[in-house]
Amino acid sequence: MSVPISLGMPAVKEAPPVLAPRRPTRRINVGSVPVGGGAPISVQSMTTTPTTDINATLQQIAELTAAGCDIVRVACPSQDDAEALPIIAKKSQIPVIADIHFQPKYVFAAIDAGCAAVRVNPGNIRKFDDQVKQIAQAAKDAGTSIRIGVNAGSLDPRLLQKYGKATAEALVESAVWEASLFEEHDFHDFKISVKHNDPVVMVRAYELLAERGDWPLHLGVTEAGPAFQGTIKSATAFGALLSQGIGDTIRVSLSAPPVEEVKVGIQILQSLNLKERKLEIVSCPSCGRAQVDVYTLAEQVTAGLEGLEVPLRVAVMGCVVNGPGEAREADLGVASGNGKGQIFVKGEVIKTVPEHAIVETLIEEAMRIAATMEPVEGTAPSVNVGR
Repeated sequence: MSVPISLGMPAVKEAPPVLAPRRPTRRINVGSVPVGGGAPISVQSMTTTPTTDINATLQQIAELTAAGCDIVRVACPSQDDAEALPIIAKKSQIPVIADIHFQPKYVFAAIDAGCAAVRVNPGNIRKFDDQVKQIAQAAKDAGTSIRIGVNAGSLDPRLLQKYGKATAEALVESAVWEASLFEEHDFHDFKISVKHNDPVVMVRAYELLAERGDWPLHLGVTEAGPAFQGTIKSATAFGALLSQGIGDTIRVSLSAPPVEEVKVGIQILQSLNLKERKLEIVSCPSCGRAQVDVYTLAEQVTAGLEGLEVPLRVAVMGCVVNGPGEAREADLGVASGNGKGQIFVKGEVIKTVPEHAIVETLIEEAMRIAATMEPVEGTAPSVNVGR
C-alpha cells in the first residue's frame, strides 16, 4: 500500500553553488539574446545544410531550437547564400549569425539581410583591417553585433611568422588588435573567440584574453573531432574556463549532427550549475556487488522519461552499499537487490516492488511528481540512475 508523501517545494529556492562568480563583462545583444554582463550563458550551434536550401536550413534551425539552442550560425560563402539570408533571418525562431570568410562584401550583405550578428574572421578576409570603419558603421546603424572570430587554422600569416605557429599569445594578439580597431570607431557591440583544436592552448588563450579587456567571450574548441573525442575536449576546456567564470556563450564543435552539439553544451552548463537542470539521470558504473542489470534499468528509465521538462532527479541504484543513500537523496529513486526494489520519494520508502516492475513504477511515480511541478524554461529534469 502506497504511503502519501508531501511533494511541497520550499517557498524560497536557493541558487545552486557555482565554482566561481562570472567574470564581469560588457553586455551586447545578439538579436533577442543578451550576451555578457551577467546574462545567462547561451548555447550556440551551426547549421550543416547548404544555406541556399532555405527550407532544409529552417528545418534544422527548428530542430536546434527544440533542443535548446539559443543562437544559430549559418555559413555564407557565396552570393547565393547571401541572397538566402533575409528569409532565414526573418523566419528563424532564434537569432541568426552569418558566418563570413574571405569576401568582405558578404559582411555588409548579412547586415542588410537582418541577421542578428555577423561572425568575421580577420585572418582570412581580404584587407579586413581597412574596412573596419565601414563595417562598424553599418553594424551600428542596423543594430547588428559582431563576433571577432580568431581561429588557429586561419591566423594572419604575419602572426604565424612572428610566433612560428598558432600559439595562445598569437591568437590573443590578433583578437586584441581587431578589438582595438572596432573601438577606435566607437563600436563596442562585439564578442570575441580565440579557438584552437588543442584544449590546453585554447584555455590559455582565453585566460590571457580575459586579462586584457571586458569583452564578452564565446568559447569553442575548434575542430574538436567526432562526438566522443569532441565532447571530452570541449567539456575539459569549457570546464576549466567556466570554473574561473570565463565564458559568455559556448559552441561544442562536433563531427556529428548539430543537435548533439546543443545537447552536450547544455549538459556541460547544467553540470556546473550554470544552467538550471531538468531531467538528470545519475547511475553507477556497476560492479560485482550489483544484483540487477543497472545498465538496462538506466536506459529504460531514461527512455521512459524522455522529454520531461521539470527539474526532477531520479536515482536508479543496484546494491545495498550506496543504493539506499543515493535513492534517499534524489527526488525519486530505487535501491535494488534480491529480486526487488525499494522505491523512494523525497527520501521516504513508499513501496517495494518486484524487479520486473521497477521501471514501470519509477516512470509512473516520475509522471505523478512531474504533474505537481512547474516546467523549467530551457532546462531538463534530473534522474539519478545508480546502484
